[in-house]
Amino acid sequence: MILALFLVNTLQKSLNDSRDRLGFKHTDDLLEGAPPVLQFTTVALGGFRGLIANALWLRMNQLQEDGKYFEMVQLADWITKLQPRFTSVWVFQAWNMAYNISVKCSDHNDRWHWVKSGIELIRDQGLRYNPKETLLYRELGWLFQHKMGQNLDDANRLYKSAWAGEMQAVLGDSFPLDYAPLLNPQTEEEKAKLTALREVYKMDPKFMQEVDNEYGPLEWRLPESHAIYWASRGLKMAKIDDLMPLRREIYQPMQTAFKRGRLLNTQTDEFLLYGPNLDIIPNVSKSYENMLAKEPENAKNISTAHKNFLLDAVGQLYLHQRMGEAERWYQVLKTKYFEKFKDLAERYAPEYDPAELPLDDFAIPRINEMISDNASEGMSSVIQALLQSSYQHLALGADAMADNFYRMAKKSYGRFEEKSQFDEATVGRIGFGSFEKLNEEVLNTMLNPQFFGMEMVRRLATALEIPKEELEQIIESWAQPQEGPSLPAPSK
Repeated sequence: MILALFLVNTLQKSLNDSRDRLGFKHTDDLLEGAPPVLQFTTVALGGFRGLIANALWLRMNQLQEDGKYFEMVQLADWITKLQPRFTSVWVFQAWNMAYNISVKCSDHNDRWHWVKSGIELIRDQGLRYNPKETLLYRELGWLFQHKMGQNLDDANRLYKSAWAGEMQAVLGDSFPLDYAPLLNPQTEEEKAKLTALREVYKMDPKFMQEVDNEYGPLEWRLPESHAIYWASRGLKMAKIDDLMPLRREIYQPMQTAFKRGRLLNTQTDEFLLYGPNLDIIPNVSKSYENMLAKEPENAKNISTAHKNFLLDAVGQLYLHQRMGEAERWYQVLKTKYFEKFKDLAERYAPEYDPAELPLDDFAIPRINEMISDNASEGMSSVIQALLQSSYQHLALGADAMADNFYRMAKKSYGRFEEKSQFDEATVGRIGFGSFEKLNEEVLNTMLNPQFFGMEMVRRLATALEIPKEELEQIIESWAQPQEGPSLPAPSK
C-alpha cells in the first residue's frame, strides 16, 4: 500500500503537469463557496462526482415542483461547478431560471431577479470556464434578444428599464457612445465605471467599439446591442457549424435595433420610449448582404427579410424627412428586388410604369400600410415621425402643414388604440404609452440643439411662445446628458 501511494503521488504530479500543458484546468477550485461536506465528498470520490450532481439534480427538481425557488440558484451553481465542461448544463440552468422559474413569479421585480440570474450564470461563470464554447455565446445573446428584448413576457418593460438604468450608470446616455472615457479614463469616476464594465458586466470597451464600428451606431442601453456584442464575441472562435446561428444572433437584433434602437428619454426608471435608429440602416443592409454571400442555401429566406427591411427603411426615412437617403434606398430596393417591387408598385400606383414610379407615389401608400399595422414598435415610430414633422414645419413657419402632421399623428394613435382593443395586461406588455407622453418626449428631443440645431430650436421655441429664460434652462439641461429635460407638451 505504501508503495502504491508513492507511485500514485508520482503519477498524479505528472498528470497535473500534462493537464496544465494541454490546457485542461483543474476543477477542484470550482467548488469554492460550497459547503465543506460537498467539497470533501467531491474530492474524495473524484470520478463519482457525477453521482453527487445527480443527487443535486433530484433535489432541484423537487424544489421546483414544490414551488420553492430560493435554494435553486445555489443548487444550480453547485451543479454547474460539478460539471463545468458540460455546456448543456449551463444552458439548461440559465434557461430554467430565465424562462421557467421567472414566469412563476407574479411580482415583476422577482421575475427580473431570475432573468438576470440566468444571464449572469452564463456570462459570469459559464464563459469563464468555457471561453471557446460558441453555444454559450449564442444562448447569452438569445436571452438578451428574446427574453429581455421582445415583448412576450408581461414584465418585459421592467427588464428593459432595469437594464437601461444599469447601463446608463456605467456608460451614460450619450448616443453614439463616447468611448474616450472608457479607453483612456482620466478621473476616478471614469476608472470606476471602466472597472464595473469589465468586472461586473464582463465587457471589453475596445471590442465594443469594434462592434459599434461594424454594426452601429448602437444604443448600449438596449438589450439588442448586447445580443450583437456577445454573438460577435462568439464568432471570433466559432467553428463552421456554429457560424449560422451566431450570424442570426446579429442580423435579427439589428433589425430590431433599426425599428426601435433609440431611447427618447433618459429617465430609465420610468416608461421607456423608443424611436427608430435610422443611422444603422447601411449596416443592417450590409449584414443581410453578408448573410446572402455566406449562406447561399438560405438565400430565399434571407432575401425576403432583406426586401422587407428595405421597404420599412424607405418608409421610415421618408417619414422622417430624410429624402436623400430615402431615394437612395428606394433605388436599391428597385434594383435588387425589382420583381417583388413591381407587384407592390402595381398595387400602389397602377397608372405608372413600375420602373418609373416616383418615390412619393410609392412611399405614401407604404406609410399608410405601416399605419394600419398593429405592431406597437412600428406604430410608435410612425407617430413619432409625424410629430417631428409637425414641429419641423412649425419651426419653419408652415403652421398649416404643422397642424396637418399633428392631426395625422393623433388620428394614427387613435386608430391604433381603437383597432388594438387590448386588455390591461396586454397593454402593459406591448403598449407604448399615452399620446401626450409621446408628444412630450418628441418635443423634448426637438428642443435638443444637438438633434435639431440651435437655430431651429430657437425658431421652434418662438413658435411655441416658450419664454427665453425657460428655453435657456432647457438648453442647459440638454448639456447635462445624465439628466435631460422634462417639459410638458404645450396645449397648442
